[in-house]
Amino acid sequence: MVSIEPSRSRDLDKLLLRPGNIVAPTFEAGAQLREDIKEYVRILVVGAGGLGCELLKDLALSGFRNLEVIDMDRIEVTNLNRQFLFRHEDVGNPKADVAAKRVMERVSGVDIIPHFCRIEDKPLDFYNDFNIIVLGLDSIEARSYINSVACGFLEYDADDNPRQETIKPMVDGGTEGFKGHARVIVPGVTPCFECTIWLFPPQVKFPLCTLAETPRTAAHCIEYAHLIKWNEVHSGKAFDPDNPDHMQWVYSEAVKRAELFGIPGVTYSLTQGVVKNIIPAIASTNAIISAACALETLKMVSGCSKTLSNYLTYNGVEGLHTKVTEFVKDKDCLVCGPGVLLELDTSITLKKFIDLLEDHPKLLIAKASITYRGKNLYMQAPPVLEEMTRSNLDITLFELMDKIPEDTIHATGLAGKGETKQSSLRKLRVVFKGLDGVTDVDMAGGA
Repeated sequence: MVSIEPSRSRDLDKLLLRPGNIVAPTFEAGAQLREDIKEYVRILVVGAGGLGCELLKDLALSGFRNLEVIDMDRIEVTNLNRQFLFRHEDVGNPKADVAAKRVMERVSGVDIIPHFCRIEDKPLDFYNDFNIIVLGLDSIEARSYINSVACGFLEYDADDNPRQETIKPMVDGGTEGFKGHARVIVPGVTPCFECTIWLFPPQVKFPLCTLAETPRTAAHCIEYAHLIKWNEVHSGKAFDPDNPDHMQWVYSEAVKRAELFGIPGVTYSLTQGVVKNIIPAIASTNAIISAACALETLKMVSGCSKTLSNYLTYNGVEGLHTKVTEFVKDKDCLVCGPGVLLELDTSITLKKFIDLLEDHPKLLIAKASITYRGKNLYMQAPPVLEEMTRSNLDITLFELMDKIPEDTIHATGLAGKGETKQSSLRKLRVVFKGLDGVTDVDMAGGA
């Protein structure tokens, strides 16, 4: 038997350099596996906050060398107590840039590419270049969008079984104070984020009459400035919670409101927390959940052990408690399922197809932008792309799809009812009347 020289990562080698009883059928222990992970596996970390910092560090120390991170925020003083990659001199700089730099300084050989932008700003093909997407996010909307993107790559065969080569796995982590979760999402196999959206409780809402007439807490003052005063002063202008100028305006107005009613406690960080529904994070919880997510990522890539089935909850409020729960996939899920069946005439134009998406009771996708095989068929924005693709609106969808009976289309828009519209993806089964064959159409929605 040939002996293998252990690397500096002796604990990692115990998983990769020797066989086991619960390994995947494709697992082949040895130094070559360790080197393949370093050279070929590409991982995207979404979020560079408290959890994202831990994830980048853990993944780099777990042998992954090709990492990218995307985050739209800049470092604030309030981040420094738990986001350990940042220093006081980094305040004001993009989180993604600084986090990538710090990890590369401490872990030799790792290459981390940062992206300082919104997740919606990246084209869909950007996300398809990674083997696994690891989430360190703090909002339901952002998780829903990434989930819709990953599920958008999923294709089914004639028997409604997912095609293995189109599956884009995700590992999702989340923390709330002393509580946290780690989750494995394999589109088409395990429940996706949308399948279990009911796990998340509704956000706390205050009666408008209380905000306007009898505020009693600092949160009431903040929500008054956010929900009432903003519309009074900026009629017709949408509030952007990620715009520092907008947030500063709400904070200033909330302070005035609090002083008027003698209510203490309004701070800028609290304003951010109330408006964006942020629950304060704790460094130790981030570290525990990140470790679980990094381990699941390693197991999925290497097959060195069975993966989580499929949701782990951690509760450190009273002592220590972890529980693994297996949730069930929703077979009728509009995001990761085979899709809603639509029967269309070959004469339907792209414009009429877009209108159909908005009126369909199960879809309700407004202002959709359509792409096909990386080509923009119609884009709502920016104006230059809208003008370039406007002529396609009068051409039939069948012609724009090269008269191929089975293929994929993506649409980005706003999905939902009333004020609850948010980024999402809708997969459609489109059958052109009078033709043999079914066309898979993926509908992705986004602001």
